Amino acid sequence: MTETFFNAMARYSWRDWLAIVFLILLAVFVAFPFVWMVSISLQPGKGLTLPPVYIPDELSFQAYRDLFQTQVPFLRAYWNSIFIAAMTTIGALISSALAAFAFSRLEFRGRSVFFALILMSLMIPLSFVMIPLFFQFAAIGLLSSVWALILPMVISPLGVYMLRQFMISQPKEYEEAALVEGASYWSIFRRVSLPEMAPAMASLAIITFTASWNNFLLPLVFAQNENQTTLPLAIFAIGMTGNFVDLAVLMAGVVLSFAPLFIVFLFAQRFIVEGLTNTGVKN
Repeated sequence: MTETFFNAMARYSWRDWLAIVFLILLAVFVAFPFVWMVSISLQPGKGLTLPPVYIPDELSFQAYRDLFQTQVPFLRAYWNSIFIAAMTTIGALISSALAAFAFSRLEFRGRSVFFALILMSLMIPLSFVMIPLFFQFAAIGLLSSVWALILPMVISPLGVYMLRQFMISQPKEYEEAALVEGASYWSIFRRVSLPEMAPAMASLAIITFTASWNNFLLPLVFAQNENQTTLPLAIFAIGMTGNFVDLAVLMAGVVLSFAPLFIVFLFAQRFIVEGLTNTGVKN
C-alpha cells in the first residue's frame, strides 16, 4: 500500500504540487470567515472578539433558540425564500429551455435580431427597470403578493444564452430523424432536446436558485407586508432591531440561511462545471 501511495505521488510534477498547495491555502483562507461565523453563533453573549476564536470553549445553541423568538418572522421568511426561489427556478428553466430550443433548432424571421436583443438585456441590471415594474405590479394588484418577487426573474436572458449555446454544441441528427418520422416540434423538444439539455439545465437551476435566494434589493423595494418577507430582509431586520444587536443571534440567522446553498453546491458542483464547460463549445 505504501508503494502504491508513493507511485501515485510520483505522477505529479513540482508544478502540480505547487498548484495543489496554493489551492489548499486559498481554500483555508476562504473558509476562515465561515468558520468564524459559525463560531460566533455558538458563543452567545460574547460578541465580536479579536483575535477571532475559531473553536469555542463551550458550545451553546441558545442563539439559535433566541432567533426564533425575535419579533422578526424568521420561519415565515425561510418558507418564503424557499417558495420564491423554487418557483423562480422552475419558471426560468421552462422559459429558457423553450426559448433555447427555438433559437437553436427553429428557423424563423428575425431570429438573430431577437437573440441579439436578449444578449443586450444581459447588460441591463434589474435595478434599472425596478420602478416601471413596481408601478406595473401595483396597477394589476400583484404588489402585495409573493408573485411580485417571482415574475421579474422568471425570464432569464442568461439562461436563454446558456441553454442555446449548449444546444448548438449538440448534434441535430436525433431531432432531424424524429422530424422525418413525423414528430411535432413539441414532441421533439419534450422527448429529444430536453433530455439533452439536462446538464446545462442543472447548472442553470443552481445559478438561478442561488440568485433568487440571495436577492435583497427586489424584496426590499417590492415587499409590502410580512407575508413577503424573505431571508435577506429578515436578517437585515434582526440587525436593525433595537439599540443592541446580539451578534450571535444575527450570525445564527446567517448560518441557517447559508446552509441550504452550501448543501446544494456540495452535491451539485459537478453539474455546474459540466454545464458551464459545455456551454459555447460547438462540435
